[in-house]
Amino acid sequence: MLAKLLVLGLVAYASAAVKMQEVFSWNVMDWNYPDEYLKQEALVTGSLIPENALPVGIERWRNKLFVSVPRWRPGIPATLNYIPLDAPHEQSPKLNPYPSYKGNELGNCDTGLNTVYRIKADKCDRLWVLDVGTYGYDPNVTNLCPYSLNVYDLNTDTRIRQYVFRPEDIVPSTFIANIALDEGATCEDTFAYFSDELGYGLIAYSWQENRSWRFSHSYFMPDPLVGDFNIAGLNFQWGAEGIFGITASPVRADGFRTLYFSPLSSHTEFAVSTRILRDETKVKGGSFNDFKVVGVRGSNGHTTSKVMDDSGVQLYNLIDQNSIGCWSSHLPLKPQNTAVVDKDDVGLVFPCDVKIDDEKNVWVISDRMPVFLESELDYSDINFRIYTAPLYNLIQGTVCEPPSTIMPTVGPMPLMNTKIIEQTPLYGLSLNLPPIPVQPSYYTSVSLNGQRLRSYNQAPLSASSMASFLDVPRQTSYSMSRKANLNGFNKPWWQRGKYEVRERGQY
Repeated sequence: MLAKLLVLGLVAYASAAVKMQEVFSWNVMDWNYPDEYLKQEALVTGSLIPENALPVGIERWRNKLFVSVPRWRPGIPATLNYIPLDAPHEQSPKLNPYPSYKGNELGNCDTGLNTVYRIKADKCDRLWVLDVGTYGYDPNVTNLCPYSLNVYDLNTDTRIRQYVFRPEDIVPSTFIANIALDEGATCEDTFAYFSDELGYGLIAYSWQENRSWRFSHSYFMPDPLVGDFNIAGLNFQWGAEGIFGITASPVRADGFRTLYFSPLSSHTEFAVSTRILRDETKVKGGSFNDFKVVGVRGSNGHTTSKVMDDSGVQLYNLIDQNSIGCWSSHLPLKPQNTAVVDKDDVGLVFPCDVKIDDEKNVWVISDRMPVFLESELDYSDINFRIYTAPLYNLIQGTVCEPPSTIMPTVGPMPLMNTKIIEQTPLYGLSLNLPPIPVQPSYYTSVSLNGQRLRSYNQAPLSASSMASFLDVPRQTSYSMSRKANLNGFNKPWWQRGKYEVRERGQY
């Protein structure tokens, strides 16, 4: 078992050019039904048309990976779905409706869901889901139900709150796709923020007060100079797209977070303190100057999704570049302080959503959305992919790597006894590693799930010598593949623990 884990870690680190591993992929999406008869009935009646499904959002919570599929076309049986991560691995798993098919009933404004885009899980095991209440895609959109926030208890798979937005929160052109959470010291002290892309607004919601309010600002508007897009060989204009990607920072010294946001048709990042957003009186209380310009990502910097971890590192999709970018909020935002952490002109065509889970793993879904909307997908080809990688792997060696993770390079390392530091089990996995001989010349690290287990060694530790001291059969080389090698495993690697070996160099 340990040998397999080590090889997976070495393979993941073998090439800086390939960092994320493809975990799932589909030519066309499909759903699990209770039995084959019900599925055939759905195909005959048109309630299931797999070619009409486009996955757009993901979120990971424990053993579930949630996937949202908007009802832009007919034949989508469930808009909110999940993949069980504790099931035997399948490369193209069928989706399971969450919480059920009945809970996704189209047109049921009381207990169903119509169209869901982005979803967020919080530390209180709640899943925050915005139902936009629509069926169809512009210009053929039908408003079946009002905009509503639906919050589920993930431990019981039951909805614990539905909140319908006030008429004052919505304008005729409203289109809300993104959610950001602002979690306080208690579960009651939670705020959610929603970006109105086409209505150019930002809606704040207080869980404790069960009330929402709407901010307006010129920074929510699109930049008319950068409304031209070139993706997957298609040229099109999304010039009207305003505030889209939003994410909250770690808690600042004043006890509040910073909400970062940017319009889709823009290369500029903006921000505002949640101290302002949490206060409903600020809507009309002269808060214009509290919104700030953060900086510019640079050319081809359109982004629809962003996420920031608790060290202040922001990841975001670069839809023009088939890439995932990064920026550390400890540095001024300008092109030289950003980096591309992974790029793939085939697999990352429109990386639609990016998330970081509680174990510091990054998850990315790509879906070729412009081809789906502006042209036609080739369903004999792979169209949808989900990737994952430890956050540390992606940002290591880039300008985004937080200062706290960079080892000092001045002076010799002190001689010390070898020991494993903070060996953290994952899902009950516990491994006792043998000691490494103490030497002052070189520093090498072994990591479990991105957390370094430090040691010292006389010479640079090669893959084969690492395998030797861990009592793993020697291998002279390791092959590299973007697709995760999960064959032969009873459970996927994200439940087993993942070792990586890194050379840090001579001091």
